[in-house]
Amino acid sequence: MIDTSHCSLGQLAVHRVGSPANDEALQLSKSTLDIGDDRLQELLFRYFLTPFQEPEFYNFTYTNGEFELNPLYEFASGLFDDHGSFHDLSVKIANHLYEVSNHPNIKPGDLFVARFSNMQVEDELVEAIGLFKAENKHPFIKVDQATDDFVLNHDEGILVDKLDKGCLIFNTDREEGYRVCSVDKSNKLTEAQYWKDIFLHLKPCNDNYHSTREFLNMTKEFVKKQIPEEHDVGKTGQIDMLNRSAEYFKTHESFDKQEFEEEVFDQPEVAESFRRFDEDYRTNKEVAINDRFDISSQAVQKEAKGFKSVLKLDKNFHIYIHGDRSKIVQGTDPDGRKYYKIYYDQER
Repeated sequence: MIDTSHCSLGQLAVHRVGSPANDEALQLSKSTLDIGDDRLQELLFRYFLTPFQEPEFYNFTYTNGEFELNPLYEFASGLFDDHGSFHDLSVKIANHLYEVSNHPNIKPGDLFVARFSNMQVEDELVEAIGLFKAENKHPFIKVDQATDDFVLNHDEGILVDKLDKGCLIFNTDREEGYRVCSVDKSNKLTEAQYWKDIFLHLKPCNDNYHSTREFLNMTKEFVKKQIPEEHDVGKTGQIDMLNRSAEYFKTHESFDKQEFEEEVFDQPEVAESFRRFDEDYRTNKEVAINDRFDISSQAVQKEAKGFKSVLKLDKNFHIYIHGDRSKIVQGTDPDGRKYYKIYYDQER
């Protein structure tokens, strides 16, 4: 959780990062920006920080996991340790971004480098470094008054409600690669991933949010993909498992893997299949998930939306199943038509 209500913006620099693949130059500023105007600061806070209301936290990483070799880790450390080096290090960050922006589909844009103080991350007040890239300019119309009449003008600028790319680097967990959160509103093409994967080099924090999210996603993938291949479990059975999985995370404060398996999978062979899938999932995706952790309600709220409890029958009916699968029975009549029989106690 991030609280920005008491933070202040100390220093700000901007550089224009062109596309080297399209022979566009890197244009570096000579000094930091004047941000003394109160209204300007208000708009900058809105532009920079609003997208980070519900962040997912990462750590810096690099080759073989040696985060100390990550250029952004080095630059951030310098910015935290020596405020006087702010502009010089912002130039180095801009140069680094320019060097990795070598795909022809990567858009040019303005890179803002900012230093914030008194930003609260969970229960800790810390400094933060913000990196924000504006790739899209939007046209707008201005109405001006000239003498005794009005004049229409047009221009292009940055919309304060549409941050294209950004990250916040917090001065905490330095020995683990800092705590970082990132935003990227680009499409999901491979070249669009350069911000998080090539420029920043991030990996998910091994915290409660990460463990909750990964375990929910892994369970959903197991039920939807592995269960149909290995076990005679119909759609209603799969929905029932998803419902019980989501219910476990919603009704428990802490997670225990053995307890979860006992409550969700009522057949020993399904639980054993889940353990094998779990092991392969962690290896193939190279993710670390703890077997015991405090459940993150924020992650549950976000990820449980994907646990659909809807049984779709052709294009005619949708049946919402929320529990007690014994009250819905599947069958086939003498003419070969498939049906579901539903039992209930009250009509509402």
